[in-house]
Amino acid sequence: MLIAPALVGFLVFFLYPTLRGIYLSFTDFKVLTPPTFTGFDNFVRLFGDQVFWSSLGVTVYFVLLSVVFGMTVSLVTAVVLHRLTSNTVVRGIIILPFLISGVVAATTWSWMLDSQLGVVNMLIEQLTGEPIMFLGSRAWAIPSIAMISVWKSMGYNAIIIFAGLQTIPPTIYEAGRIDGANEVQMFRRLTLPLLRPILAMVLVLTVIGSFQVFDIVAVTTKGGPANASNVLQMYIYDKAFGQFDFGYGATMSLALFAMLIIITFLQMRLMRASESDTN
Repeated sequence: MLIAPALVGFLVFFLYPTLRGIYLSFTDFKVLTPPTFTGFDNFVRLFGDQVFWSSLGVTVYFVLLSVVFGMTVSLVTAVVLHRLTSNTVVRGIIILPFLISGVVAATTWSWMLDSQLGVVNMLIEQLTGEPIMFLGSRAWAIPSIAMISVWKSMGYNAIIIFAGLQTIPPTIYEAGRIDGANEVQMFRRLTLPLLRPILAMVLVLTVIGSFQVFDIVAVTTKGGPANASNVLQMYIYDKAFGQFDFGYGATMSLALFAMLIIITFLQMRLMRASESDTN
């Protein structure tokens, strides 16, 4: 009885939509007509869809930027919090961007990065004499969106890593100092190995979240300019809700789901996420 509400929610809002989506991926479904089973036609179409592969490439580029810079910034922030302050107010401020809606964050940053009225470009123009088209150029669109994503998720990831840092016994660092290790050596040889399970979890969450980016792109660039920021979720949305081709949209969603499962499995295995160096 106690788990019934959660179980019903899982069945209604997760399991049934998942199974329904898998079924629709094998059909031709245009909303106004009943779905027609077409077998693997959608998957054949998927392999020949150049826009899909282009969107996948754009998504992978975004994921790489978000993961590399996001993990680096989060790790540095967590270490600074752990070493320099124990103030809960500071920790609360760090996590504030994560609590902001993605639409609100994207709207605010699109104003700030505006090439004519944005405060960021005003400062850049004073320094260099030329503004930067952050969201309006092919070269800067994805890096700008990745920067917004990193800013929004950094606090949450930093708090998780910070919690992991607190589980490391201080005696380990004391033993390292006695052996003559400096701060950099202890960070490389002690902190990072002991944090591996936490870092693996943060990495998996970051990769999954980055592959599913949609709201920031929809608000800032809408996939432009010239499909330079047309990430996979944006393309799926356009096919399903823009062109009402829900069958093909479900096929692309299923392909993304399969890719995320494979990527997550490989990450967990390569990082040995289930193992700990504490002992």
